[in-house]
Amino acid sequence: MIYRTCAAYAAGVLGLVLGLSLRIDMAAAEPFYVGAKKCEECHRPESDVWEGMKHAKSFGEIHRKPEVRAIIQAAGGNTNMRRNEVCIQCHYTNAKADAGAQPQAVSGPSCESCHGPASDWISVHNNFGGPNAKKADETPANRAKRQADASKAGMIWPQEIYEVAQNCMSCHGLSRPGVDGAAIGKMIEAGHPVKGEFEFVLYSQGTVRHRFYNSTTNSEMAPAEAARAFIAGHAAALVNVTAAKGKSSDAKFTAAQQKLEQAARKALDAVKGAAPEAATLLSAPTDDNAQKLVAAIASKDLSAQVGGMLPAKNTYK
Repeated sequence: MIYRTCAAYAAGVLGLVLGLSLRIDMAAAEPFYVGAKKCEECHRPESDVWEGMKHAKSFGEIHRKPEVRAIIQAAGGNTNMRRNEVCIQCHYTNAKADAGAQPQAVSGPSCESCHGPASDWISVHNNFGGPNAKKADETPANRAKRQADASKAGMIWPQEIYEVAQNCMSCHGLSRPGVDGAAIGKMIEAGHPVKGEFEFVLYSQGTVRHRFYNSTTNSEMAPAEAARAFIAGHAAALVNVTAAKGKSSDAKFTAAQQKLEQAARKALDAVKGAAPEAATLLSAPTDDNAQKLVAAIASKDLSAQVGGMLPAKNTYK
């Protein structure tokens, strides 16, 4: 009896240890945020722009707003906004020093909020051809391999406009998978804003624009590029809205989603003649169909089709 009890105890301890080890290994395998400071070492001009954005400034301001207390209470969980599981999904960069560390809110939305958690790709992204290689000396072959490898590791490059727009829409459209639908309704009724007018070009090409691309000039989008970004943004909006349907029964949330969908369908309908993939996306709003559309228009000028719908530069946020 004693032997069997000890054996059972030992087996239980072993199972617990193995289970704990498995959970630790799984947690370690998940990519995590490393924080904007890791990026600013090489991307100083972009970082300077980010520091002037609402995204960066919100870190020291948003939790102090009078209405925030009621919104956090509606969200449930930790009453400290920087530790609330709902709030950190969109309002913070929750970074870790290494895989085993506890995550901590280190800034507002930053580089990785759009370009993906960098733990798995930052070393690849920074490899210009060896330990001592400089960016100026990088060969075209290494650049192509570095970009491909970083993408495989989870990096979303600025040129991958649909993926960037998806990240923007998931927060600004309140459709992020990790945010509970029941909490969304309560938060909106407590005062959380919901933007049915969010549009990718309007919100990405104003104070948020940081398009240096190996230059000292923060370049504006050319008309053809803006038209493609406009369609990519609406493709992302339609996919997000479709996924978010039924997520919350709140009337304001539903109205905002409907407004986003109507704008997306109008934009995509306008380019069906030039890009038949738009019709496919309209009938079946999936991520795969959206990516096929964006790939199909990569070298097309859709200015004639959507020029009148593009936001005026003086309205950029």
